[in-house]
Amino acid sequence: MPSRRAPFAIPGAARTPRAVGRITLVAAVLCGLVARGQVVPLPGAGPADRNFTPEERTNIAVYEAVNRSVVNINTKATVATGLFLMEVPSDGAGSGIVLDRQGHVLTNFHVVEGAREIQAVLYDGSSHAARIVGIDPATDVAVLKLDAPEAILHPVTFGTSNDLRVGQRVFAIGNPFGLERTLTTGIISSLNRSLPTRTGRTIKSIIQTDAAINPGNSGGPLVDSGSRLIGMTTAIASRTGQSAGVGFAIPVGTLARIVPQLVKHGKVVRPDAGIARVYQSDVGLLVAELSPEGPAERAGIRGFKVIRERRRQGPFTVETARIDRSGADVIVAVAGQAVRTADDFLSAVESRNPGDQVLITVQREGHKLDVPVVLSAEN
Repeated sequence: MPSRRAPFAIPGAARTPRAVGRITLVAAVLCGLVARGQVVPLPGAGPADRNFTPEERTNIAVYEAVNRSVVNINTKATVATGLFLMEVPSDGAGSGIVLDRQGHVLTNFHVVEGAREIQAVLYDGSSHAARIVGIDPATDVAVLKLDAPEAILHPVTFGTSNDLRVGQRVFAIGNPFGLERTLTTGIISSLNRSLPTRTGRTIKSIIQTDAAINPGNSGGPLVDSGSRLIGMTTAIASRTGQSAGVGFAIPVGTLARIVPQLVKHGKVVRPDAGIARVYQSDVGLLVAELSPEGPAERAGIRGFKVIRERRRQGPFTVETARIDRSGADVIVAVAGQAVRTADDFLSAVESRNPGDQVLITVQREGHKLDVPVVLSAEN
């Protein structure tokens, strides 16, 4: 009794005319399914322009355009252990973004805070020593400088953040858990969030996204479907420290204002109104203390007064001091914009430049008064 033929042909074995006909028929059917988009060719089974979906093509295009601009940042910090100091490595501490061919790299301040040694690993696997050229803890931004050949430095393309929309598709690339250049996708979940920093200030206009962001993503790029930078990932909202579908990014509009100053000055030169301390009240901000000879004092804004009195107590003269709050101004608006908190006030002032004149509206003795104040540079 003749044996059954094997279900698959052995490479190099002779084929009968009937077998060849069956193979030709199967091939024709598969080609028809591929043409109708019902079958996607396997890797290596078809031409280079495989039948990816439009969404897949966008994902691939974004990754290929941006991944070479992403840096893996490793640090070593010195910690005290009893009587000794020990260098502790932190592999995959965070991510960075190549800004230019001169070797400037953008990242989060908290990624490099306290670091004694910083190593930046580029897309080609090469490792380069990096140094900090500027930091701004108030916005959790830092700029590094590394010495690397221009040929392997691929700057990111800056986009804009003033026309973003909730629901817009976004892409995050970073080094979560040290896994270099990992792509995650999602949408913009919300805009204009506020994110407190450890300095006590609040970063405004934060982008919220559901793209997976984990430890190590900090400092990496958030880009749009056109491969343009729209933000820098900075934090996640999670009790476990891992992605919970709520991530945040500093908008590129904020970065564009800060980065040139960090490169040039090593810090952000912010405008200062010369108001050192305020108390929040139901009607506004009660001015408690002014910077001596500062802009607000020169403009005539009033704070608390220290009244010193002398009185005789037996054979001695005793000097006492008391605080008179009755004549202090209450700030209610800056440039026509109502302010209720100290952060509101700082945001309104810091959106301007040193040397600008701004109207500060105060409540004084039952009347509203606009006081022009020329802002100085913050020390």
